[in-house]
Amino acid sequence: MALLSALDRAHSVAPPGYSRWLIPPAALSVHLCIGQAYATSVYKNSLVQHFDTSQTAIGIVFSIAIVMLGLSAAVGGTWVEASGPRKAMFVSASFWASGFLVGALGIATSQLWLLYLGYGVLGGIGLGIGYISPVSTLIKWFPDRPGLATGLAIMGFGGGALIAGPLSRQLMSLYDSDYDPNVATSVADGTALTWLFVTLGIGYFVIMMFGVFNIRVPREGWQPEGWDPASVRQKPLVTTAQVSAANAIRTRAFWLLWIVLFCNVTAGIGILEQASPMIQDFFRENGESSVAVSAAAGFVGVLSLFNMAGRFIWSSTSDLIGRKPIYMIYLGGGMVLYVLLALIGPAATALFVLLAGVILSFYGGGFATIPAYLRDLFGTYQVGAIHGRLLTAWSAAGVAGPLIINRFLDAQGKPGTLTADAYRPALFTMVALLAVGFIANLLVRPVPERFHEPATREKEEEVAA
Repeated sequence: MALLSALDRAHSVAPPGYSRWLIPPAALSVHLCIGQAYATSVYKNSLVQHFDTSQTAIGIVFSIAIVMLGLSAAVGGTWVEASGPRKAMFVSASFWASGFLVGALGIATSQLWLLYLGYGVLGGIGLGIGYISPVSTLIKWFPDRPGLATGLAIMGFGGGALIAGPLSRQLMSLYDSDYDPNVATSVADGTALTWLFVTLGIGYFVIMMFGVFNIRVPREGWQPEGWDPASVRQKPLVTTAQVSAANAIRTRAFWLLWIVLFCNVTAGIGILEQASPMIQDFFRENGESSVAVSAAAGFVGVLSLFNMAGRFIWSSTSDLIGRKPIYMIYLGGGMVLYVLLALIGPAATALFVLLAGVILSFYGGGFATIPAYLRDLFGTYQVGAIHGRLLTAWSAAGVAGPLIINRFLDAQGKPGTLTADAYRPALFTMVALLAVGFIANLLVRPVPERFHEPATREKEEEVAA
């Protein structure tokens, strides 16, 4: 009971003199762990062989996790705000770890449905709660630099795969002497996969507990030294009012941002989904098939670095130029880059990698900047809950992106036989999606006063008088 009591919001209020720079590491510890979701491809082929099933059947596990991420964030967002980050992060760690353990049981007993239930459903709930719980706290600690703060945490989600990928390979080689982590076609046996999931589940739980017991919320009335809240009024689209999550979803601004996030994420998934086969096909087309596999592995690693760096660099830049202008860069610049990628990218490997990398940096930046954009428009009152509702756009994009890309490529031919021309229809479709998002971003306006909370409306009227 003492442990449960320690998780209450009242016991996580920071004492006077507490440094807000201790909060990002706590948030980062959670996001680095749940960012493992991007590394599932490392053991995908091993799972396919173990369950003697198709790539699609195993790929569904990741899709379920992303759908549950959006649903749990949307449904549990208000509870996260009310309960505080410490309790929410503990719940996230419990679901995330139990997802691995139930998944391990499914692998050990060859019951695929348990893998769906474990990593997909339970793990997905842990993903959603863990994704939003530190972010709203960071925004409250950094009202002067919300973009930088959220970029620090969400950078961890993008970088989680960089740690989880090599770590999973080494663990599988430890548990299965016949598995070679340096050979792309090597697969681990069921015992190694079981112990991999058990190890990751326990290890991630321990690391996430560091975040749970180090996270703090600012005391009532706290603000950064030297920061004037009145300066917020001088920035376009930034409000000093507060909007509830229930009212936020009734505003046009919320749904325009939903479209913006959906378009940006779907376009980014267009690169992530086909990064490895695309570069292999381009090398093969240029008569360099012998280096195609190793080049693809390196290419995916470079893209992960761009994805992670974009989350911090672009989100921090948004503090200087504003959220709306930075999304004009993500979406407008992305359209130009996709056109160049389709038309001239395959002609030079270095150019192709650079274009794809910048596109992925915009993808990551879009994720990291959206919480700050929501804070600007709706205030800090229930920004975590609003963020959770908006993440349903991620769930929708996680289904739509692969579907769009794979439908186009299936019509062009079989994997391993495609040319640069085969990818162009899909890439130009991404351009059209980004254009829709660009227009939606242009239409974003301040939230009308009728949606503001009564207390903030009264305060605004007093200031005006």
